[in-house]
Amino acid sequence: MRSALNRGGAVAPATAHSGQALLVPLLSHLRTEPSRCWSVIITLYGDAAVPRGGGLWLGTVLAVFEALGIGGNVVRTAMSRLTADAWLDRARVGRNSYYHLAAKGHAAALEADARIYAAAGPEWDGAFHLAITDDPAPNPFAALAPGVFLAAVPVGAGPWIGLRATAGPDDAQRLVQRVWPGERLAEGYGRFIAAFGPVADALAAGVTLTDLEALTARVLLVHQYRRLVLRDPSVPDALRAPEWPGQAARNLCAGLYQALLPGSERWLDRHARCRTGELPAADATLARRFERHITKNLA
Repeated sequence: MRSALNRGGAVAPATAHSGQALLVPLLSHLRTEPSRCWSVIITLYGDAAVPRGGGLWLGTVLAVFEALGIGGNVVRTAMSRLTADAWLDRARVGRNSYYHLAAKGHAAALEADARIYAAAGPEWDGAFHLAITDDPAPNPFAALAPGVFLAAVPVGAGPWIGLRATAGPDDAQRLVQRVWPGERLAEGYGRFIAAFGPVADALAAGVTLTDLEALTARVLLVHQYRRLVLRDPSVPDALRAPEWPGQAARNLCAGLYQALLPGSERWLDRHARCRTGELPAADATLARRFERHITKNLA
């Protein structure tokens, strides 16, 4: 597919092909937001490569990023940076370079997967969880006072004194609004719905995408959603205001992801390569995405 953005960053005129026209606003947003190429690479590897062994030929990465309107020199620089920072391992065979998720990158991808691909946010067990410690407390704790931290989900044992505190629904919501104000995150979810809702509606109405367009849309979808959900402080939706858009954004992402999956996987089957040749078939984790609640303790 000819990129909807030229290499200088200007938006190319949309053609009569409605699938390409659907992607133009999303690609334009990608080029104007403070996103970095290396972050999109991590999205591509975590979403598309991990279920298929974690490795991609550089030529495959370049083809995907050409469809995203991002030039090869930018991609090569970002790949080098990720390799230097131990997110990727590089292997060279003749003139070809192959990049595989390193241990650091693979561990981070698996940890993120539990939140990105959950069907719903964490459930509230009716209590808040406090930690008293002199050490910095990890996510999902928020600081209440020096040495005192609060979580809205169970966090398991750790190097702290743990306490469990109950609260009525109204008091719990007031506490959440004070400790985890969600206005900026809610605005981000709203923008996500506004950007990708028309894509879901168009596909439901019968608009078709080429396989590469489906993969491009899938990368954009997961990248934008990932940036939001990994900033979400694991507060159950039950403790948010009734108009909280988090679950609506999750439902939209899940439905659109499933619609894009067949075409995007076909492109990977036919065109993507790794060091051993064609990519292995996707493992069972791909089919289970967006099926389960977040249940993992996050400490």
